[in-house]
This record gives sequence, C-alpha cells and structure tokens, in this order.
Amino acid sequence: MSSLNGKHALVTGGGTGIGAAVALALCDQGAKVTITGRRPEPLADIAGRAEGIAVAPGDVTDPASVASMTETARAEHGPIDILIANAGGAEAAPFQHTSQDLWDSLIAVNLTGAFLCAKAVVPDMLERGWGRLVFVSSTAGLEGQAYVAAYCAAKHGVVGLARALSCEYAKSGITANALCPGFAETDLLHRSIDNIVSKTGRSEEQARASLQATNPHGKFIQPEEVADAAVWLCGDGAAPVNGQAIALAGRDV
Repeated sequence: MSSLNGKHALVTGGGTGIGAAVALALCDQGAKVTITGRRPEPLADIAGRAEGIAVAPGDVTDPASVASMTETARAEHGPIDILIANAGGAEAAPFQHTSQDLWDSLIAVNLTGAFLCAKAVVPDMLERGWGRLVFVSSTAGLEGQAYVAAYCAAKHGVVGLARALSCEYAKSGITANALCPGFAETDLLHRSIDNIVSKTGRSEEQARASLQATNPHGKFIQPEEVADAAVWLCGDGAAPVNGQAIALAGRDV
C-alpha cells in the first residue's frame, strides 16, 4: 500500500502542465486530490480523468479566494496533508522595460500565492503532526537569468520560503522543499516559444532548439518527470529530505 493512500493533497495550478501531471500521479498513488486554478474548464477536464480528484476554483493571489478554495477542499476530502504550490506565471522583458505592474503581477502569482496557500494549510498539518509542502520553483530560482528579473526574483523567493519553513517546522512532522525544473513542456513554454518567434523572427523549430540547448540532454523536461519527483517528496521515504531545492534540469545548477 502506498504511503500516500488516503492523504489529501491540494494542487494549485492543477488544470494544466506540471500541476495536472502531479495531481494525476498523486491520485494514482491513492491520495485524495483537490486541484485549483482560475479557469474551471481545464480543472474539470483533469478531474474527469481520475476518480478522487475534486475541483476548487480559485485565485492564489487573493487571500479571500485562497480561504474559500481551501474550505471547499476540506469539505470534499477533509484536512489537507499535502500542498503542491505550483501555480505560477512568467513573462520576459529587459529590466529597463520591466514595469512595476509586471513586477507586482509575477511576484503575486509566483511568490505571494505560495505564501498564502502555505499559510492556509499549515494549521491542518500541525494538528495532524504530518505534512508535505512542495513548492514548484524553477532553475530561475537557483541562478540568474537575463530578461526575466521579476520571474527570477519571485522564484528565488519561493526557494527561500521553502527553506525558511523547513527550519520553522522541522520538529512538527512537516517537510518543505522546492522543485526547480528547467524548461518543461508546458503551456508556459509554448507561450515563451511564441514570444521568441514574434520578437526575433526565428522559426518555431529554431526557438525550440535555442531553449532545448539550455538542457544538456537536449530535450525539455516532461511534466511527468516533475510529478515523479513531487510524489517521492510526499512519500514516507523522503521524510529526511527537508529544505532542499532540487534541480530537475539534467545539469548542476
């Protein structure tokens, strides 16, 4: 029997990409899963693929929405044992063309959203003496990258949040870790490719090749590969793993 059998996992940004892959993988391991996001249609699609997945639409940047979606999750599956803080967004711009609106929006969805969701679920974990906080960051949370200052700052913040909580709750049965994928085959990547094509005149194939070149194995990370790492972090076998930022990039970061 899986150590995740019967555990309740809340997955933000669960309707597409990495979040959807993690939700399905956790469900496959016997966990009860609630997925959340701002668009109901993709959430319903993922929930329709497996029994045991509930839907709680919400916006991680809005404290009232986070409170509502976590209450909906508890009503469906009980107290929350696992948080996969995956919701995020990215947009590239030279630093001098990075507006405060862009800065604020990327900090909100990538970092503040992770903070709000963790704050909402930690009381459940403390009461039960067990919990897993898994924050989906990025290699941009481990190194500097040009033209993504706001995204880079936000994802570094996510890693810092995970490390801080790992210290604060180390004796409470709760672990906090960050997963840091390189370029992954998601809708976010496809938007980045479209942006490169429109701004540089390169073909889609050339744009894909330029991004793939950042991964030594010459291919994009697959959402299912990130999901496998998330499932491992949530299991009993990873109980000693705490405060880590794990690069999933085929290279040392």
